[in-house]
Amino acid sequence: MKLPEYYLTGAELEIFSTQTEAIRHAFENGDNGFDIIELGAGDGTKTAVLVDHFLKHGADITYSPIDISQEALDALSAKFNARFPSLKMETRNGDYFRILKSLKNGGGRRKILLFLGSNIGNFSREQSIEFFRQLHAVMNPNDLLFIGFDLQKDPHVILNAYDDPQGITAAFNVNLLRRINRELGGNFDLDKFVHYALYRPVECAARSFLISREQQTVYIEALGRSFDFEPWEAIFMEISQKYNMAMIEGLAAESGFELKQNFFDSKNYYCDSLWQLSQHPRR
Repeated sequence: MKLPEYYLTGAELEIFSTQTEAIRHAFENGDNGFDIIELGAGDGTKTAVLVDHFLKHGADITYSPIDISQEALDALSAKFNARFPSLKMETRNGDYFRILKSLKNGGGRRKILLFLGSNIGNFSREQSIEFFRQLHAVMNPNDLLFIGFDLQKDPHVILNAYDDPQGITAAFNVNLLRRINRELGGNFDLDKFVHYALYRPVECAARSFLISREQQTVYIEALGRSFDFEPWEAIFMEISQKYNMAMIEGLAAESGFELKQNFFDSKNYYCDSLWQLSQHPRR
């Protein structure tokens, strides 16, 4: 994520660093108190920019990162507690929707749900709409949803983000096979697979694969079964959807939201879109 080719992180960080005050005003909406709930916070680097600014301007905020990994939450908590000792923070380990449902009517304060890093791009359109509808179901009328979207751009720029010359992305994907070997008793020979990425501008999506270099059989002890690979057979690793504004507006409308405000980086590579519950939802 720190690679120069992986522009997404820097673009979103630029938005947070240069438009922090505008974001604060959009979040507050006349009320200086609100709760920030982040879905999959990672190391919290970008969110820390917002929290720092909000606290310095006297905002009455709480911060609740939700993650399936307790280890990640512990590291994030230690980092934020050291940097922001006055911040009211409560980490929550588990499933997004179960936790959000328990928070739905808590205290009546505005909730700002964060889903950053264009993680939504790993979902299909149908999965995205279902995900947003589930979020809609656990939000109160005054709550807001703040989502990062990676925008369509020069296909070469996009492809370099998923197939960097240093081979870091390739190593990241091959590491999944290494983990299967270590944690599930697999016997993948990592040298017999090659990373391949492509960007398809018609469907506006980057895709990553691991491709078998030869005919081979892999056994996974935890499953008690073998898997046969033909020469050049592909394992589909991930999809990373890229968006235009019509796509973003369509996702919002079909899942019961409307756009409140959009924030763009200086190159128009990326958009952080702030949504509110629609006053006129589609039937």
